[in-house]
Amino acid sequence: MIAVTSLLDPSHSARVTELTELLDSQFGLNEVKMTPYPHLTLLTAEIPDMEELQQYLQETSRETEPFTIRTTGLGVFPGEKPVIYIPVLRTSPLNQLHARLHRDISEMSSEMGVYYNPNMWLPHISLALGDTSPDVLGPVLTFLFNYNFNWEITLDNLTILQKCGDYYLKEDEYSFGRKEFSL
Repeated sequence: MIAVTSLLDPSHSARVTELTELLDSQFGLNEVKMTPYPHLTLLTAEIPDMEELQQYLQETSRETEPFTIRTTGLGVFPGEKPVIYIPVLRTSPLNQLHARLHRDISEMSSEMGVYYNPNMWLPHISLALGDTSPDVLGPVLTFLFNYNFNWEITLDNLTILQKCGDYYLKEDEYSFGRKEFSL
């Protein structure tokens, strides 16, 4: 299973990394670091022909101009191991890109991640997952309430993350916009 994502810009990537480092040192929460790149996941899929996906993402990225997303507050996906995240507000450019990717990649996929269906997708930036518990949730949220999560982030790439051992590592990255070359 691969993930099609957008990596965050350098300043917001640094902010998220700083927060995950603090959550590690203060609460021992470090499983979110299985993906060492702060990102927004657009979808997950099982892709039999990676070359087809790579060509598609390269072309789609060329046809997509960078755009801004906004975040606000904190969110929690409940469960035995709650996920703590920064919600991303759905906007027209984000919804259009997501719907296009989901529609087209589903045709080349043998399986799509159910939570990334356009009707169910809750875009977010994960801060803690996998090693959380209901007991630590209150103290972690109290700690995070000291931070402002009203951010504007420019998305300018599509990136494939692939599971390699215990980590999800960057397979390919495609920048948005046509690159004009002068001779």
